[in-house]
Amino acid sequence: MQIPIPVPSQLKSAPFTLAEAIEAGLTHRDLWGRVSIEPVSKGIYRPSSWDFDLEGAAKSLSAASPGAWISHITAARLHGFPLPPWLSDSNELHLSKPRRLPAVRRKGVTGHTLVVAEGEIESNRGLWISTRPRTWLDLARTLPLNELICVGDHLIRVPRAEFEQRDTAYATIDGLRAMVDRHKNLQGVVRAREALELMRVGADSAPESMLRLAMLDAGLPEPELQIPLRIGDRLSPSADLGYRERRLAIQYDGGHHLEEEQIHSDRRRDKAFRAAGWTVLVFGKDDLADGFSDATGRIKGALRKAWTDPAIQAGFARPKG
Repeated sequence: MQIPIPVPSQLKSAPFTLAEAIEAGLTHRDLWGRVSIEPVSKGIYRPSSWDFDLEGAAKSLSAASPGAWISHITAARLHGFPLPPWLSDSNELHLSKPRRLPAVRRKGVTGHTLVVAEGEIESNRGLWISTRPRTWLDLARTLPLNELICVGDHLIRVPRAEFEQRDTAYATIDGLRAMVDRHKNLQGVVRAREALELMRVGADSAPESMLRLAMLDAGLPEPELQIPLRIGDRLSPSADLGYRERRLAIQYDGGHHLEEEQIHSDRRRDKAFRAAGWTVLVFGKDDLADGFSDATGRIKGALRKAWTDPAIQAGFARPKG
């Protein structure tokens, strides 16, 4: 019986290419003879004990595929896009090539042949990958419209510099529109144009985007996003969305809002709005699960009340903020 020879330490944590194996001191005979290494695809190997890791697999695939880049669902997951549940845990490997190169033919890899413009591919974390804006466009052929809008809202939102290691958005509406115009014949481009018309800056999460879209589908007026209670005060509490003129604040509290510190912060936020004469509606994951059907009904009721309740009408006469 053949005794397994230990895999070199630098190759233990992820798949590796033939070139990396030779650099680590292995021979072709080692790769096909030792039982602790398995071939994955042409020129790519992995330790037998390796647990699948998307980034590690993508790096090896990129390194073994000159001229190609990681794209579509794989790129979306690596970029941290807010994907729908049926894609959020996907381990699909997508690889794209320009049309001048032979099509991708690798076991376990979905290949694409695409036209790309300058600046739509980047070197990131040791692999070639489509940029976030280009990945959004490539997803237009796969994602339903509302999910595509959620990803778009994620790209154009203005980050909070104090909490994130960036101070500019990943993309702008104008930049995305210019990219769409460059690729008039790409599959999904019509859906991408539809999404651009419904994307808005200000949604901090996909559920907030879904709530806004459900409100529009229910015939409600388009809400404002990230409404500060006190205009011009950077320390003011804010509502995720709502209607300032009717003093209606709408909050979506996701999973992190269950943490004790966040619960207290949310209570102070809502108390401040109510003390200023606003109605506050708070929704969560149960509302998301039913497509916000009950939520939109409650919002309609609150808006009707704003027109008939004397106390709320009196509030409109007070200075805004």
